[in-house]
Amino acid sequence: MGSAVERTDEHVREYLIYRGFTNTLKHLDNDIKADKEKGFRVDKIIDQLQQFVQSFDLAGLKEYWLYLDKRLFSRLEDVYRSTVNKLRISLYRYYIINTVQKGNLEKTQEFFQKQASELQGQAEWRDWFILPFISSPEQNSAFCQYFSRQWSDTFLVSLHNFLSVLFQCMHILDFDAEVQKMTCLMEENEQLRQLVRDPFMCYLQTSEKKGELGEVEPPIESSSEPTDSSNSRSCGASQEEPPFIKLSQEEYGEHHSSIMHCRVDCSGRRVASLDVDGVIKVWSFNPIMQTKATIMSKSPLMSLEWATKPDRLLLLGSGVGTVRLYDTEAKKNLYEMNIDEAHPRILSLACSPSGSSFVCSAAAHSRSGSGESAPRLPITVSGQLLLWDTKTVKQQLQFSLEPEPVAINCTAFNHNGNLLVTGAADGVIRLFDMQRYESAMSWRAHDGEVYSVEFSYDENTVFSIGEDGKFIQWNIHRCGVKQSEQILPQDATGPFVLSGYSGYKQVQVPRGRLFTFDSEGQHVLTCSSSGGLIYRLASGESALERVLSLGGHKAPVVTVDWCSAVDCGTCLTASMDGKIKLSTLLAQKS
Repeated sequence: MGSAVERTDEHVREYLIYRGFTNTLKHLDNDIKADKEKGFRVDKIIDQLQQFVQSFDLAGLKEYWLYLDKRLFSRLEDVYRSTVNKLRISLYRYYIINTVQKGNLEKTQEFFQKQASELQGQAEWRDWFILPFISSPEQNSAFCQYFSRQWSDTFLVSLHNFLSVLFQCMHILDFDAEVQKMTCLMEENEQLRQLVRDPFMCYLQTSEKKGELGEVEPPIESSSEPTDSSNSRSCGASQEEPPFIKLSQEEYGEHHSSIMHCRVDCSGRRVASLDVDGVIKVWSFNPIMQTKATIMSKSPLMSLEWATKPDRLLLLGSGVGTVRLYDTEAKKNLYEMNIDEAHPRILSLACSPSGSSFVCSAAAHSRSGSGESAPRLPITVSGQLLLWDTKTVKQQLQFSLEPEPVAINCTAFNHNGNLLVTGAADGVIRLFDMQRYESAMSWRAHDGEVYSVEFSYDENTVFSIGEDGKFIQWNIHRCGVKQSEQILPQDATGPFVLSGYSGYKQVQVPRGRLFTFDSEGQHVLTCSSSGGLIYRLASGESALERVLSLGGHKAPVVTVDWCSAVDCGTCLTASMDGKIKLSTLLAQKS
């Protein structure tokens, strides 16, 4: 909605300039500067509230919240008043905690003096009047949780999500539907451009469908495969209600080369992204998009993974046989582990949910070199799968890889760390019992390499994507038994190709996660040439039903991730031009 407001403001400005209404234009500019609703930009509203908090401006904070309450919150149904009240209480507590953390006891006492008449009768504030008189409130059992980073981040994310959904549901702007129509038309145009790239398809479309001016008409999407479910109603499509509404899409553009990995940490607060130049960015997107750390590496990097406990730690696998443990808050390396000189390429890392250990896949150099444009690894290249202790920083054991040591491309734990699934360059999936540290079963899964593996939501099955372009669901209770199989297009499985000028082509083999599930395991997000695609998992032979195209990319998407929080979730799609898109979704309750 924010972008729609800004676009309309620009149209109004152009009209006033065209008509020569300079005085009116000046008044418009002044009104825009004084706009308390910030053009319905949630990030701007959050910024304004935080400015009041950081500057100890209690009067400004109260006045601004009162304005939002009268202008926006009062329009809500009564059932939402309790949510608004809880957010107001949390906002005041956020203010108080900031005064204590900054050592401004005068402002702490001022708050309770000015708010005493309003808060004394409220049960939520009964214990808080003693806070100014406690020497170390951050250590007090009644208040310690409010001094944690997790509490403040959770509050800001909740407020951000509440405002985002509010603006989407209030229908303040009638012209926003026109913006959605325009977005739909732009996506249809992008489909036409893709058709033009294939001369034969272009010829068929041109010969079968011609308009009055001889132009190719937009292809008609079937009701089961909408181009974008979030605006399908605006486009006049008749179909069932989509499972998600795309609320917004933002771009992180700090990388200057193709992305290899893009992962959200366990808490959903930070993102780590790695490009082919070895540059790692650690950044947040709630309440605002902000880079927290930049990590430069002299040696090539090939893999990364967030630790689970504590979640601020990042594991970085190199191409010279080392794994680094990096503290993203202190912005420094804690340890550097030498894995194996004979197997220097760290292809995959997976941290146990318990936080006590991680598995590391190490492989020898490929015969064709270590470049990303070369085929990944021939199956004759040997590899090791190792278990390391994160506390002692020592190797615990080496797993047996039957029938022969082979490069493991991908690894994933189940929810409690009792099972580990791996996909290898020989096309074999191996399932390990992590209580006995031995192989429970293995089977030939794909013709060619296994690129990506994940457990299903109920953990009775495993999904995999391979070099053969197949997306397969396997029953882990019956070795090698398929439950479903689907052929995916090449732009979902790789190798990924980015065409340039004068016939130049950049080729990248899969490195990061090629698919990921929503919080309930009912939908899967995959890569595509112009953005992420979301499918509904179905039973039977046709395992995938396309429900939403996220779009937004001008280069092939090479890795994805999905961060879920309450009803709002954020899909991350990273592409070969270094752009990462964050699409915020609202789940529709069925």
